[in-house]
Amino acid sequence: MAACVSSSKIFLTLRGSLFASHRKTLLPAASLVQTWSPADSRRNASTHASNTESKNNETYCIDLVRTRDYEGFLCSLLLPAEARGSSFALRAFNVELAQIKDSVSQKTIGLMRMQFWKKTLEDIYNDDPPPQPVAIELWKAVNKHKLTKRWFSRIIEEREKDLNDRAYQNIQELESYAENVQSSLVYLMLEALGIKDVHADHAASHIGKAQGIVTCLRATPYNSSRRKVYLPMDICMLHSVSQEDFMRGSRETNVRNVIFDIASQAHVHLQHARSFNKSVPPKAAPAFMLTVGLEDYLDKVRKVDFDVFHPSLQKRNPLLPINLYIRSWKNTY
Repeated sequence: MAACVSSSKIFLTLRGSLFASHRKTLLPAASLVQTWSPADSRRNASTHASNTESKNNETYCIDLVRTRDYEGFLCSLLLPAEARGSSFALRAFNVELAQIKDSVSQKTIGLMRMQFWKKTLEDIYNDDPPPQPVAIELWKAVNKHKLTKRWFSRIIEEREKDLNDRAYQNIQELESYAENVQSSLVYLMLEALGIKDVHADHAASHIGKAQGIVTCLRATPYNSSRRKVYLPMDICMLHSVSQEDFMRGSRETNVRNVIFDIASQAHVHLQHARSFNKSVPPKAAPAFMLTVGLEDYLDKVRKVDFDVFHPSLQKRNPLLPINLYIRSWKNTY
């Protein structure tokens, strides 16, 4: 009974600290008494409009991440208050780029949208962001944390190459894509936390690769329903599995063997990342909380014997937020 009470107190404390930054602060009445003038009224109106616009931009990013990257949303809540807003901006940026491929019918249109973000990136680093919510929040994050432009460029360039809409030739090509996109995003998260450490960078590289591989697996049912398969061709050929097998939603042993091999590679990267646990600065752990979601998916796919089309894999784990709180409390990934 005492243990249950203790756990409840820990959970409530963690929950309170996570959402403390969202509480409204009430000012003492005396502080509201001011000498009024028309100039003050105009200034206050301008300030109010600016604050409202800023809040709208923040809300847009938060809602976008909550809807399209739920695990990223939960992980962002676990970050210190000074980096939380920047995390939402970075993840919203990644979502904006990720959904280009699925939302365009022609590659040319996709290239035009990528060009917009290339130009936006230049404008951000010239302190002249366009009036777009994600761009403005990204500009604030770049200025606040002095984020490295190269990581943004790698994400855009790799997403642009991915518009070619073809399967990965081999697992190394998938890992390269994951490094340039997902690992670059984690590097930026580390910068937002003020972390510059070679061990943290090594861990981030492996976590990003694991993230990219798991994302590819997770998306397989959806992509197959659209008659698209992106899984590494070398592993498919090794087990005599065709793209048509995935398009038909086959659950045969050889199809499961393909998923087993790919999932195993993600697991290896996860283990490599955790091998740096004792060397990584404790302050870096919040940037690596996404490992909890990766581990959760890999565990679920193992329990269904690597049947990537099993309905349970498309459902959210209701215990994931609690697991994240506990891991955050332990400050380990």
